[in-house]
Parts: sequence; C-alpha cells; structure tokens
Amino acid sequence: MKIGLIYSRVRFEEKLLIEALNKRGIEHELIDDREIVFNLTPNGHVSEGNIVEPAHFKSFDVILDRAMEFTRGLYALQILNSWGVKTVNRASVVATCGDKLLTTAALSQHNVPSPRTEIAFTPEAALEAIETMGYPVVLKPVIGSWGRLVSKVNDREAAEALLEHKSVLGHFLHEIFYLQEYIKKPGRDIRIIMLGDEIISAIYRSSEHWVTNTARGASSTPCPVDDALEKIARAASNAVGGGFLAIDVIEDETRGYLINEINPTPEFRGSETATGADIPNKIIDYLIQVSGSR
Repeated sequence: MKIGLIYSRVRFEEKLLIEALNKRGIEHELIDDREIVFNLTPNGHVSEGNIVEPAHFKSFDVILDRAMEFTRGLYALQILNSWGVKTVNRASVVATCGDKLLTTAALSQHNVPSPRTEIAFTPEAALEAIETMGYPVVLKPVIGSWGRLVSKVNDREAAEALLEHKSVLGHFLHEIFYLQEYIKKPGRDIRIIMLGDEIISAIYRSSEHWVTNTARGASSTPCPVDDALEKIARAASNAVGGGFLAIDVIEDETRGYLINEINPTPEFRGSETATGADIPNKIIDYLIQVSGSR
C-alpha cells in the first residue's frame, strides 16, 4: 500500500495524517504542489528533478489532495485522473464543489434544499436581482473559502458600491455575481464531515457574527445528527459525486435544513477537537477503501 499526499503546506491536519500513516506503517510520499512539474507529453524523454511522468504516479495506490489553492489541486487531480490514478477526491468532484455556482446547480438538479440563489453577469442585472430578492442579500465569490469576500448587502447604496467594486477588480470570476438569500441563522451553522456514505463528525459553528466560520473565529461544539440531517447530508454528497467532503448546513426556521456550501478539501481541526473523532485514521481507512487495497 502506497499513499501520496499533494500538499501546499504541512498544517495541523497534514501533521496528524502523516503521524497516523507512520503509526500504521503505511508507505507514503509527500508531493509539494509548489515544486512538482507534470510532463504531459513524455514521448520517451527521461524526466529529471521534480518533473514527473505517469509511471511515477501509477506507483501509488491512491493520492489524497490537500492542496490549499483550488486550481493547483484541481488541475493536478485532472492530470492524475487522466493517467488512471485514483484520487481523493476525484477531479470532477473538486471542480463542482470548489465552484459555488456549480455546487448550487448540482444541488438543484438533485432536488437538495438550499437557499434561494440567483446568478447575474452584469452589475445592472445583479442590482435588479437584488432588488427583486429583497434586502439583505448575500453576495459571494463563486470561488473562495474561509468566508473571504462574502458580503451581506443591506441596502441599495451598499449594493451599488459592492457591485461597482467587483466590476472593476479585473478578474473574470468577479464578473459572475452569485446572489443568495440571507438566512436568519440561530447564531450558528452545522459542518458535517463525510467520507463516502459515512458521517464521521458533525459540529455546530457558533458566532455572534453572521459569518459562522471557524476561520473567522466561530467556536465549535458537537452537533447531534438526526434523521433529517443525515438524509440531507447524504443527498448533498451524492449530488456532487461523493468523497471526502465538508458539508455546511444552515437551519432555517420554516424550511428546516438547507445546504449552504460543500468543501472538497476540508480542514478538520475544529471538528476533531470538538467531537474527539479520529478523523485522520478514518481518512486513511477511506483511502484504503478507494484504492481497493486491504
């Protein structure tokens, strides 16, 4: 059994994974995404240094994506999957979950409840959509994490300013206006960590701020998983293709549970600390399952 870990920096989670792999005596290799070079057209040439070809990666039973930068991880996985290398997650899952628009589209296609979301491609159309939805509205980047660049738009003046700012930032992704209804959460949301069909932890993330993200200072406590929560989490996982996922759930006072976002390369420090779940070994068990090795 040989496992590869694509990483950007050895954080708390990677340290735990490496420690667990060492304790279990599982051969593994760290692959620094800042240094690796993929040779897509080998044509018999011998690779040197950090340049690698399909044969090298085919020596792994499975590779786990822990890249911190979305596009690095996505393109690495797309290359590896094209070479027939098993990865967690698959490139198609990361592509869907790493893009909020694609995530919402997948959830809608599979009738998984989520907040009302509208997409516009110009500031003028976005402003009209916001006015129709009614204030406040949440404006999000289609690609991003840790609650960065997420804004609660409280009135028309704020909407005009934010839309103008996005329109002049120059990046094509800022020309996609992802608008979501504001949900009055009970001071918390729920983060569920899933591996395949198994829920391995569930926590409340509580904060006085409307953005209940641990990266923004939210506190973590265990969350009981009832039948309705388990059902919607499984449905969300299936909608995007399954794998190692963090599913963020909002509690709406009239509609119940709604899927907010899905993270395909989850950090799990808060979940492990709050619940005591042995997440690193659960991940390793899942990698062995995906690889087909026993």
